[in-house]
Amino acid sequence: MKSAKIALLLCAAVSLAACDAPKKDKTVDRGIDRKHLSQLKAGLWIDPNGCDHWIIDDGAEGYLSARLDPYGKPVCSGTAPPNTAVGPFKSGSNVSDPI
Repeated sequence: MKSAKIALLLCAAVSLAACDAPKKDKTVDRGIDRKHLSQLKAGLWIDPNGCDHWIIDDGAEGYLSARLDPYGKPVCSGTAPPNTAVGPFKSGSNVSDPI
């Protein structure tokens, strides 16, 4: 029982230590072909409710953000059927996507 408590405390300490990592610039892709995210090509994914989300797939990582109007409300354009991705979202990188 004592070793279980020690193991639990050790896991908790390691988990909390990871929370103190230095902040990184989230607008920069840190993968193999590093570049600013604005240089990648975005597409649209239409969620089950018919609303748009910006998507970018650079082969190893992917990015998703809700498409919002100037007032912060979701854009539901009807560009494609629900659960569909459209646009050149895989063409912003030379890294191939095996999936």
